[in-house]
Amino acid sequence: MELLVFRHGPAEDRDASRWPDDRRRPLTDEGRRATERAARGLRAFECRPGRVLTSPATRARATAEILRKELRVDAPLVEWEELAPEAPAAPILERLHRWTGADPVAVVGHEPTLGELVGLAVTGDAVPITRLTRAGAILLAFPREARPGAAQIDWAVPRKVLGALDGG
Repeated sequence: MELLVFRHGPAEDRDASRWPDDRRRPLTDEGRRATERAARGLRAFECRPGRVLTSPATRARATAEILRKELRVDAPLVEWEELAPEAPAAPILERLHRWTGADPVAVVGHEPTLGELVGLAVTGDAVPITRLTRAGAILLAFPREARPGAAQIDWAVPRKVLGALDGG
């Protein structure tokens, strides 16, 4: 199983007067454009997940829609509460373990959860071994099933490099 881990794009600054519920905070206009460039840059890796799973937060959902469009994923988005901001990593990996699809899967979420997910997948401990940039990506490969300590990192690419691959 291949797992594309993608952090949401650049979002508006936290502002409780504008977004009392931080989950509703959107991408900035430039963040949307940067995320589009990064998602197009993923094409250089011939990355095409069969499904995109997303945090229910507005900024992550918008990022996931961009990723789905730019990578030409036909399946509709699937929201997972396990990918919500500040969620622990273990439930994500547990749910992925039960996942029945053989196609590569993309998850879109937040730091520090995604860094902890990568750490859990690679080392067996939910400690961040990396930090994804906004609209940055990591590809994990599990030889068989998604479980702690079973993955290897195939590649990790920050947003600016992905954007450069798109020519931006």
